[in-house]
Amino acid sequence: MPKQDSCFNTFKHTIDGIGLPEKFTFPFYYQPHRLCELAAQELQDYLQTQTDWQHNFGLTGNLDSAIGKMFGVLLVQNKKGELGYLAAFSGKLADSNKWSYFVPPVFDMLSENSFYQEQQATINQLNEFIRQLESNPKITHHQQTRDTEIALSQQHIQVHRDAMIEGRKHRKQQRQQGEKQLSPTGYELLCQQLANESIIQKKQLELLTQHWDDRINAVKQALASMLAPIEALKNQRKVLSASLQKHLFEQYRFLNSSGEYKSISDLFGDAPPAGAGECAAPKLLHYAFLHDLKPLAMAEFWWGASPKSEIRQHKQFYSACQNKCQPILSHMLDGMLVDENPLLTNPAHNKDIDIVYQDDVMVIINKPFDMLSVPGKSIQDCVYQRMKDAFPTATGPLIVHRLDMSTSGLMVIALTKEANKHLQTQFIRRTVKKRYVALLDGVLNQMQGTINLPLRVDLDDRPRQLVCYDYGKAAETDWDVIETKNGQTKVFFYPKTGRTHQLRVHSAHVKGLNMPIVGDDLYGKKANRLHLHADYLALKHPVSDSLMEFQIDAEF
Repeated sequence: MPKQDSCFNTFKHTIDGIGLPEKFTFPFYYQPHRLCELAAQELQDYLQTQTDWQHNFGLTGNLDSAIGKMFGVLLVQNKKGELGYLAAFSGKLADSNKWSYFVPPVFDMLSENSFYQEQQATINQLNEFIRQLESNPKITHHQQTRDTEIALSQQHIQVHRDAMIEGRKHRKQQRQQGEKQLSPTGYELLCQQLANESIIQKKQLELLTQHWDDRINAVKQALASMLAPIEALKNQRKVLSASLQKHLFEQYRFLNSSGEYKSISDLFGDAPPAGAGECAAPKLLHYAFLHDLKPLAMAEFWWGASPKSEIRQHKQFYSACQNKCQPILSHMLDGMLVDENPLLTNPAHNKDIDIVYQDDVMVIINKPFDMLSVPGKSIQDCVYQRMKDAFPTATGPLIVHRLDMSTSGLMVIALTKEANKHLQTQFIRRTVKKRYVALLDGVLNQMQGTINLPLRVDLDDRPRQLVCYDYGKAAETDWDVIETKNGQTKVFFYPKTGRTHQLRVHSAHVKGLNMPIVGDDLYGKKANRLHLHADYLALKHPVSDSLMEFQIDAEF
């Protein structure tokens, strides 16, 4: 265990005149306290100058093996009343989970002679045995023979089936001719003969199928006898791995301000997410409680190149992840005075919806930013509820399509079931023309282009979206530059699909425009608002079928 305050860093910057935070940071949505910003700056200075270890963050152009990292700082006060900060990194850094200057892991599974290392060595040995058995060339030979036999069986059986079909056609023709040309007795004898031919062909098919089944099963049995020892070793490995994981989860025990410990198993049950307990925030708080340091505020930032799927900007502050950290931090912060969750506050309570167009079957509105389209988990005020109150006799679901809470602009509201169905069909068939205007945090070198990046939700950190070529849904966006001014670029977006956060991710991702939309608190930097506005909409009226166009300028 580290010595008392061995990771306690005093500020190099002057902090006179900077007030202390009144409450601890709400870790899942925050603006860093000024002292945390200074601590992060000092940590970043250290990362640029230290010589204790080497890690490729991708900042020097070598992106092949680059691994960016999340770092965290925790503003603390020791028993003497001195202010300082702790620093931590998530996961491993330079192939180790322990380095001087940083707080240690909650549990060091990489230490020599630990139960993890010993049991992992046993599992590695099983892996080697499995690899050796699987490399036996006879297995490959049997697998190839099996596949060849299956292919031949299908070929021979299909030839016989084709012959049966031709035979059936020929017998039908014979019956038709016999019915016209033969006597009743002769025709009856012909039908009996043809029926016997059909029975013979079916019996031949059964025998042929059985013949090939016997040949294939013989090969499968030979293969199974060789795979059985491998399966036994894999089952043994599975049991050992499950036992190791369970034991490991019990070793990760997190302390809170009340002196109460809870393990990963206590907090997540039998199926915790991978990497739980290895993030910077739990490490920082655990160390502070363990060494009688009072936590005052915290912040986490990304250092290095962005991952291929996620969006992480170098030096940008980020909130703690929901899936891995929420149960742990809820326990660790229990009993502390913490900032209110701003996501529970309705930012649209004093905002009005402007109606751009209205008739008996539809309404076009200009949705203000920071208003939900439909009710959320904790906020019921939304476009749907406002429209339901404004048009109490409307039928159907009202909402035809949605805009993100942070996005402003044109939305279609259907006042009848028939209009809703007609309008939704237009959106599904992508005949509705939509245009968005956005202000990007940077200068684009091209004047137009198309972005194709498939998207799916980040299961560890909803509602963030990931770029995923394996499981993501297709997402395509055309764009044009309007103007460049003061280091920012105003663009038009023409989304061909309507995925969640599509324009935000396509803007910020390194394979997209590689610059976030101004004010994007998820994929860029928070500002007074998200500078994204649905400014143009063209569709056909659900009753008259006439083309209707609407355009509303962005207020930014």
